[in-house]
Amino acid sequence: MREGSLEAPTRHVIDWENPDFTDRAQTEAEMERVFDICHTCRRCFNLCDSFPRLFDLIDESPTGELDTVAKADYKKVADACTLCDMCFMTKCPYVPPHEFNVDFPHLMLRYRAVEHKEGGLPVPVRELTRTDRNGRLAGKVAPLANWASDRHNGLTRPIMEKVTGIDRNAALPKFTGQTFAMRAKRNAPPLDPNAPGFGRKAVLYATCFANYHNPSIGEAAQAVLAKNGVETEVVYPQCCGMPQLESGNLEAVAAAAKSVSTALGLWINKGYDVIALVPSCALMLKFEWPLIVPNDAAVEKLATATFDISEYIVALSKEPGLAPGLGALDGGVTLHIACHARAQNVGQKAAEMLRLVPDTEIKVIERCSGHGGSWGVMKGNFETAIKVGRPVARQALNDKQRYLASECPLAGLHIAQGIELMAKGEQAPDAVHPIELFARAYGLQSAR
Repeated sequence: MREGSLEAPTRHVIDWENPDFTDRAQTEAEMERVFDICHTCRRCFNLCDSFPRLFDLIDESPTGELDTVAKADYKKVADACTLCDMCFMTKCPYVPPHEFNVDFPHLMLRYRAVEHKEGGLPVPVRELTRTDRNGRLAGKVAPLANWASDRHNGLTRPIMEKVTGIDRNAALPKFTGQTFAMRAKRNAPPLDPNAPGFGRKAVLYATCFANYHNPSIGEAAQAVLAKNGVETEVVYPQCCGMPQLESGNLEAVAAAAKSVSTALGLWINKGYDVIALVPSCALMLKFEWPLIVPNDAAVEKLATATFDISEYIVALSKEPGLAPGLGALDGGVTLHIACHARAQNVGQKAAEMLRLVPDTEIKVIERCSGHGGSWGVMKGNFETAIKVGRPVARQALNDKQRYLASECPLAGLHIAQGIELMAKGEQAPDAVHPIELFARAYGLQSAR
């Protein structure tokens, strides 16, 4: 047996329809096997809070070994996993094809699937995963929804905390009454027929975040692509199911995969590439869906046709080249590389993209923000999320760059809040998506 994992990591199909997958006893037995391997290694001690919780449980047990840790306490470890995939991608020497066969994030996913089957998820958590419904309803009363969800609102946030479990101090994204899909129909940017990329076609998968919360991301992407001659269409059949994945509802994720892949497949057949605007969604389309819905032709076709927006711009810059007109971003950029961008294993595409902007200093932070999707805003998690993300916030604060960017909008919001807390009330820079800065460098989008 060779120590470590020198081969490229591989992942197994998620056998969620097999009754054994959601059998608690079998799941906990596999957790015991993997936890014992983690205990003897401890390389992941400084990632998310799952590993410190596990090691503390073991160290404080009667024998100092896993055999005297109660199975009921395994939940504490699973609850702290944000499914960021960084232990699998960057730390663990025992991932497949190593014979130890350790895939910690997907094992935590299995445990959550057990909880989902047993009905153990709180109702507020289940309701928060319904992003399309929530976005449509909140969008109809966006000013009121944004007033009520503002973390400085001492009237509504304590009530929200009690009803939904969202920590009253956590910053939340705002809603928009005009979705990206609506705006794209009315305000499509003019296509430059003289640009090097003219003749290319791409579908922008809007994602629930860009559609309901920050259309500026989509508008920036569409403007940059039009400047480069790329014809675009905006399509949003539904959410990719990442919130359902986080809560273990794999049946809902499979349904989303089949629905979205069918809708986007019609465009792929017409010669369009598919671009996801948020890395978590790109990760779902490229990697998670084929493991959850294996041997599905539409899902497989979509996986091979999908790009992250930064990945697409970098590819465009190499062949056939970018349209001229990029100008410097005065003051420089601190760029956070999102975990789900790193998990796609395509390199630091956001950094590569921003380095195409002339005379602009780019400082990169490649470390987890601590947010973890909806996990980081929940009461009981928020303070841990701030703690885990503190090194990122500290580095961003010390960089003293004018702009703060992250491909993950929730991570960016979380980092900005962390900076504000460390700066003791000083105004933190607004976190933007890198494609928004790229559009700004082209003079296509002003500061918001």
